Amino acid sequence: MRTARITRNTTETRIEVEVDLDGTGQYTVSTGIGFLDHMIEQFARHSLIDVTLRVEGDLHIDQHHTTEDSALALGQALSQALGDRRGIARYGSAHSPMDETLALVALDMSGRPFLVWKAAFTQAKLGEWDTELIEHWFQSVAQTCGITLHVEVLHGANNHHICEAIYKGFARAMRAAVEIDPRKGEAIPSTKGQLGG
Repeated sequence: MRTARITRNTTETRIEVEVDLDGTGQYTVSTGIGFLDHMIEQFARHSLIDVTLRVEGDLHIDQHHTTEDSALALGQALSQALGDRRGIARYGSAHSPMDETLALVALDMSGRPFLVWKAAFTQAKLGEWDTELIEHWFQSVAQTCGITLHVEVLHGANNHHICEAIYKGFARAMRAAVEIDPRKGEAIPSTKGQLGG
């Protein structure tokens, strides 16, 4: 069973997250930030990774800690569920269209966190969520999950569409990357014999 449960409690946030890499895209998400909930739900549905995520954060200050810590905890849970990453496809990519928007997401479950971000927003908020935190969410997931992650919006005008296309592309790329490849058997997908470092 490729599952994990993480509890992360600090003076800023209290988080419980559970993931099942071999799920069906079921989700229960409550971060206190409506648009962030919507995006994590999109991630679960389109990656087929079951996600349960509950956050109590210091939203009376701002959204930064809730956004960052939810991503750190989710990335940690995904990494734990992957274990030594034996037998996975490792790479995934997706072109994700949404109306006038087209996003490209490519990733490597390398164990080496890195984010290349080529996306921009022309409004300060989506719902009540600060758009400047979207890149930071992806940086935080990549950090604790050990993902080399490239995100590029090839074209788009509507900010909602841009954000949703990125999350759906990330989901589809993750689905491909974490799938068990039967031809690889029990092999770790690296000539070094391990991922990371």
